Amino acid sequence: MAGAATLVVGWCLFATVAVLLKGPAVDIQGGSSDRKSARLERELRQAKAAEQTALALLETRTTDFNTAIEEAESRHATLKRLMSSLQGQDSASAIALNGSNASMLIDSTIEEGDPRQARPDPNEGSGSTGGTFRARTDKLIQDQASFLDTFEEEAVQRAESARGVIKLTGVPAARVLEQNGMGGPLIPINFADKAPPEDPFQRRIYEVEARLQEANEFEKAMRSLPLAVPLQMAYRETSGFGYRSDPFNQRTAFHEGADLAAFTGAPIVATAPGTVTYAGTKGGYGRVVEVDHGSGFKTVYGHMNSINVKQGQEVVIGSKLGTMGSTGRSTGPHLHYEIHFRGKSYDPIKFLRAGKHVH
Repeated sequence: MAGAATLVVGWCLFATVAVLLKGPAVDIQGGSSDRKSARLERELRQAKAAEQTALALLETRTTDFNTAIEEAESRHATLKRLMSSLQGQDSASAIALNGSNASMLIDSTIEEGDPRQARPDPNEGSGSTGGTFRARTDKLIQDQASFLDTFEEEAVQRAESARGVIKLTGVPAARVLEQNGMGGPLIPINFADKAPPEDPFQRRIYEVEARLQEANEFEKAMRSLPLAVPLQMAYRETSGFGYRSDPFNQRTAFHEGADLAAFTGAPIVATAPGTVTYAGTKGGYGRVVEVDHGSGFKTVYGHMNSINVKQGQEVVIGSKLGTMGSTGRSTGPHLHYEIHFRGKSYDPIKFLRAGKHVH
């Protein structure tokens, strides 16, 4: 009985110790499992956050890409419109005139009213970002800006060349432009709704189109000038424009034209497109032809031997008006050539010298 009691007591002590020792082990194992679950949940949340960030970045880059494509397409369409406006327009070194195959060969140094400032290099201060999409689009934008600069320089050269020719004639360019019904060089531009005028590219388009319009106005004005030579062969200047001693009474008189001598029967041609307003005999002019060229310009061809046109007939540069003679108040075969602008006579020799840059 003592032995049995000892065994029972021993077993109870063993069981109690075992239970007491098992409790902390279970707690340790449970705590480790909770920490692992928390770590997994944290990693899952981080993965979801990274996924959302990647999706947002992809969406942003897609939007940027679409925006850049739309901007490039809009700029490309604008450049195509500018280029189409230049089609059929020769450069400043070769401006075709209406009614002839003549071209303009300007090699003069005609200064502008105000010195022009050089534009900054678009490549200056721009860092390279490698072969990224943004770097490629930036390069495309820089190339387009370079194209616009080229267009503007061409337009400036055309305008200055035409204005220089007008200046050589002695006729104020402002009055010629006014006669052609032209106001200022700037023209309204229809901007797209998504590209307001505050956009730098659209402002450059406005500037370039203004320059192109200015060049077109000066060239249109220049085409109205009688700049061609009225004779189709070599000639000599026998009497100039202005005051001179009259060949008949030796008194000082004003000579409203220039006398160009060759030989009887030499062909006389129109110096600009226009309409014959008079063809017949008129006082001291003898047989005379008058041509209205529009824009306020009129030319007079006097002392002709024969007349080949009639009143109301349309003529172009080089159209034969008649032949040289000595009819009317004349001392020998020559052409008395006058140029009038808005009722005032101008020196024809200046027009002939200016015409050397054109014909």
